[in-house]
Order: sequence, then C-alpha cells, then structure tokens
Amino acid sequence: MSLQCGIVGLPNVGKSTLFNCLSNAKAQAANFPFCTIEPNVGVITVPDERLQKLTEIAKPQNIVPATVEIVDIAGLVKGASKGEGLGNQFLGNIKSTQAILHVLRCFEDDNIIHVDGSVNPIRDKEIIDTELQLKDLEAVENRLLRVQKQAKAGDKDAGKIADACEKYIAHLLQGLNARTMDSLTDEQKVLCEDLNLLTGKPVLYVCNVDEKSLITSNAWVDQIREMAATENADVLVICAAAEADIAELEDPEERAMFLNDLGMSESGVAKLIKAAYKMLNYITYFTVGEKEVRAWTITRGMKAPQAAAVIHTDFEKGFIRAEVIKYDDYLQYGTEAAIKEAGKLGVEGKEYIVKDGDCMHFRFNV
Repeated sequence: MSLQCGIVGLPNVGKSTLFNCLSNAKAQAANFPFCTIEPNVGVITVPDERLQKLTEIAKPQNIVPATVEIVDIAGLVKGASKGEGLGNQFLGNIKSTQAILHVLRCFEDDNIIHVDGSVNPIRDKEIIDTELQLKDLEAVENRLLRVQKQAKAGDKDAGKIADACEKYIAHLLQGLNARTMDSLTDEQKVLCEDLNLLTGKPVLYVCNVDEKSLITSNAWVDQIREMAATENADVLVICAAAEADIAELEDPEERAMFLNDLGMSESGVAKLIKAAYKMLNYITYFTVGEKEVRAWTITRGMKAPQAAAVIHTDFEKGFIRAEVIKYDDYLQYGTEAAIKEAGKLGVEGKEYIVKDGDCMHFRFNV
C-alpha cells in the first residue's frame, strides 16, 4: 500500500532541510525562494522496533520494512491558485498525495530571508489555506455545473452531489477547509470522493523551531496548537537544523548522546514518520519466516482477506483462513512450534479484523 505525504509551506520555512533529513534524496536547500523546482520524492522506512525484534528471533535472509514516500513540493506564493509562481504545478503535486505535512516557520533568524519579510506562522498558514481553498472552490463549482444538468435529467445521485457541492461552496467561502466540514451524509461523502479536494486531505502541522524551543515552547507554537485544535489536527514540533546534525551522525551512541543533550528520546524525523502513518489511519502486520521478515501496511479496520490482498490479489480471491500470532506471543515463545504448543496460534476466517502488530500466514487456493 503506497503512503505518500507532501511537504508544503511557504519558501524558506525549512521544507527542503527537513526533506533532506528524511531521505537520502537530496533537495537543494538554499537561502532563496523556489530552491526546489521539481518535486523531490524520497522513499523512507517507517521506524518500527517490532520489526527489529522479530528479525532477531527469526534471523531471516531478508528484511523489508514499511515505507513512506515523502514529496518535497516547491514553495507556494500568493496567487498560486491563479497560476502565480509555480502555482499550478504546486497544486497538482499536492493533489497526488494522500496527506499534507504543513511546515511552519516558528523561529527568528536574520540570516534566513522570509518571503513576506517577517515571521508569522499563522499568517503563513492562512496564505496557503486560501490558495488551496480557492482551487477547491473552482473544482467544486465546475462539478456543480455538470451535476445540476444531470439532476434536471432525473439522475438521483446527481441531485445528492449537487447538494453536497453547495455545502462545500458555502463552507469554503467562509475561509474554512473541507476537512472541517461535517454536514455531509455518508452517502454524499462517497459520491464526492473523486473531487479529491486539497483542503480535504488530512494535515499535520510541523512547527520548525530553534533548538531552545524544543525544550521550552514558544508563543508561535502555542498559537499553532490553538489553531490546530479547531481543525482536530495534530502538531509536531521539530528543529530542522538539529535534525540535519542528527542525520550526519552514523554512530548510534553518538546519536543517542546528541538526542539526550536535546532532551529527546528519539529524533523528530522518526516522530514525524510515525505521526504521518497514524494520521492516515494505517497499521502494520508482519509476515515472519526464515527467508524474510516483512512489514505490511494496511488501513485500520481491514479484514483478513483485504489484508492478504496487499501481498497479492490472489490471496484475497482464494482466501481460506489466516493463521495469526500476536506480536507479544512471538516475543514470549520465540518459535512457531512453541507458540503452537502453548495454544497461542489463532486460526481466523474472512471476518477477522487484523490488529496492529499481528504476525500472519495466509492459506489460500486459486
């Protein structure tokens, strides 16, 4: 299952520095706007201590972690919705992602130019929101014109979509994001999924701060937290400059000491990846064997056949049963033989809802 998050923000807020920390792909981090012209895509692993533990037990020939694709998207400016700057390209790149990591500058530094001349993360957030809302408004208005004609011809679904579009338009015109609208029926949400609204995507606000503010919060971060609460969105505080230093340390002990000095138990990058995973309601199950230990990404609530299809569609078509070992039982007993002897191997059918951390074997016949 592909997980793709887009890093967005105004120019010079720390997007590319953060991207460089996340990925081996190197975006150019320079002190001028639009240093990232083409979207850089980095494939990075999802930190998961459970995978390491299972690897120590099974000693496989191969290890495959879950991955996330991070897209570093060119900085947006006012007027992007009308094609200003790299507007159309920027908005198109966001549309292809499943979630947004919105980086906001929450630090002062006279050596780093702000595109608007001063630090004000709430203003910066509103600039990007406005451009995305305007683009969404254009998309919804175009859809409304089409479905109104279909509704007049007697199409019942078109009438429901038209009603939803009118609600979206009223909401967006208030300067509100589509993700905060709760007046649609479940049926309307399904019918309007293909709109793929930019402001409907889940968002994580990433406050880029100085090192001091990692320990003691600053007023800008407090403002962002207050704002995010109104959207039911999460906030992550990170120091991109410090993360760049951490990324340069290859020795685990040196890295641990550096993190300790910053008052951190794990890097901000690791927290960011985990937060993105959680934001999209994803969980992990594992397949464990001598040849390979692998982490598989699925959506929370998936049943066993759908989870099996992530490995291969034939697994779902010919699904017979799933053999399930709980992660904690794997740690306790160490081998499948011991797990079976202890009566801890579960045999589940088509209605079984896969849990985070399940270790699974699928039986199928095609």
